[in-house]
Amino acid sequence: MSKAAAPHIELASADPSIAQEMTRWLSHLGAERRLSPKTLEAYGRDLRQCLDFLCSHWGERVTLARFAALEATDVRAFMAMRRADDIAGRSLMRALAGLRSFGRFLEREGKGKVGALSAIRAPKVAKSLPKPLPMASAKRLADADERAGEERETWILARDAAVMALLYGSGLRISEALGLKRREVPRPGEGDVLIVTGKGNKTRMVPVLQNVLALVQDYVSMCPYPLPAEGPIFVGARGGPLSPRIIQLAMERLRGALGLPDSATPHALRHSFATHLLSRGGDLRAIQELLGHSSLSTTQIYTGIDSERLLEVYASAHPRR
Repeated sequence: MSKAAAPHIELASADPSIAQEMTRWLSHLGAERRLSPKTLEAYGRDLRQCLDFLCSHWGERVTLARFAALEATDVRAFMAMRRADDIAGRSLMRALAGLRSFGRFLEREGKGKVGALSAIRAPKVAKSLPKPLPMASAKRLADADERAGEERETWILARDAAVMALLYGSGLRISEALGLKRREVPRPGEGDVLIVTGKGNKTRMVPVLQNVLALVQDYVSMCPYPLPAEGPIFVGARGGPLSPRIIQLAMERLRGALGLPDSATPHALRHSFATHLLSRGGDLRAIQELLGHSSLSTTQIYTGIDSERLLEVYASAHPRR
């Protein structure tokens, strides 16, 4: 996202000068901080909601000078309004992070210091453990034969199975799997590593099993569309980019067929990858590298899952219970 390509933003609730600075801020985050388009969209939406609230709260359009003079009570009132809409803690944290980022940008540009944003504590977020799938179920999700009764073309069933095999076999995010170019996926017997582009445009190496590569090759050999080396290896039913929603829908159908809970999503395969590695003695730092987590604390949530499982086994099997 270059500065020249940044779209012009218009705000009904704020002065044009704020719209101009918002455009420059989002351009900066995309071009220099390399934030993902989804994060930029969320930050922009959060700032718009804040400006809409302030306009109503103050009874006038928000100017740069008034925004710079923002008080802690104004920010708390905005956060309270968002909480009243049953917004999750993580979304509130993101909103506050985005507002602080905009405030820091204005300060660097000499447009005022929004000190009130630093005085607000981030909302507490309840920690929830990811819900991995049983090993046998995770393997069945990557079996195209499980969907043999569906009225879908064979190559599409093979494609979906290959994507799910990558999510479970290499711990990829769905965006990472669908972002793979054909040249980045070796043929069976010609390599065992993928170079994956993850969050923040960071690349990492992840191992890939030969049986997973065989599933990908099965799909490639059946696909009716050309798959150039520089193009995506996974394509949609009409040959265009494959939407993550298609894989989510495929998972929903498989959930019903296999009797799995609603927590069985494509991302649950990534959780299963990490949990099953850990339960087999995998090193936590190695798993961190494989998942592409920037912080070990993010990976440590999986130790909670493993401890929970051990306690369940203890409670059900100890001879003195």
